[in-house]
Amino acid sequence: MNPFASPHPSRILLAALLCLFLASPALAADEPDAPKDGPKGASVTVLKAAKFCFPNIVDVSGLVIPREETMVRPDRPGLKVAEIMADAGDTVSAGQALARLNLPEGGSVQVTSPVAGLIANSTAVIGAIASGRGEALFSIIARNEFDMVGMVPTEYLARLAVNQTARVKIIGAGDVDGKVRRVAPTVEPNTQLGRVIIGLTTNRKLLVNSSGRAMIKIGQSCGLSVPLTAVLYGSAGTVVQVVRRGRVETKRVEVGLMDGGQIEIKEGLTEGDIVVARAGALLREGDPVRPVTAAAAAGN
Repeated sequence: MNPFASPHPSRILLAALLCLFLASPALAADEPDAPKDGPKGASVTVLKAAKFCFPNIVDVSGLVIPREETMVRPDRPGLKVAEIMADAGDTVSAGQALARLNLPEGGSVQVTSPVAGLIANSTAVIGAIASGRGEALFSIIARNEFDMVGMVPTEYLARLAVNQTARVKIIGAGDVDGKVRRVAPTVEPNTQLGRVIIGLTTNRKLLVNSSGRAMIKIGQSCGLSVPLTAVLYGSAGTVVQVVRRGRVETKRVEVGLMDGGQIEIKEGLTEGDIVVARAGALLREGDPVRPVTAAAAAGN
């Protein structure tokens, strides 16, 4: 056989086909996760882990009280109520006449309001003697200003400060703005609770002794966030499922604050990680999936 003879044409063709097969990107051996017959696995809704600022909140429950209450009485004893010009629930101005009283020796005098505000209570009765020292004829909530007083556990009391803002939900009045006015320097020895007073700002009518709940913002924490539904809690710890190269990976995470359906991820994820929006036990480590963005899922 001639060692320098040309190779057979069929052998050349076979070698060319083999090179073409190995070079094909769809069939390359270094892409084990690439689907060969179209997408495989379950379709899952995903989103990217993104930055978000979470408000740090202290939750306080309490009662609505007048900020300042002014008692109105006659300046002398023995006067009889002749006419009542205002009653409980009325809003009055400073100097407005509240009642007319008859003098023992004849004539009459008017009792006026020393401040503008809301009459919280009245004991005035026609023909009754108005006392100068006993029960007040009128009790006025000065300037219509109210506070909410609540009790806070010791561990949170030190984190409160004057002028911190709050959102307060009052039964019967809805949500109103508030601001911390005073924080007690001591706590009750038996309950280990301390008092906080929150000033309320609203034009709505508030009722004394109404229940309220204040969310006091003491700061914020900015970091990564995912939906609450993306977090799984179990004996193995707190985990989030992410998708890499079409397969599920389980990441242990450390969580922090929560707000508006989102939860802070302190450790375990990086910004941009593709997260399964609704994690579940049916998805396991290594399962193939078809990720669908939340926007695309909503469009369908």
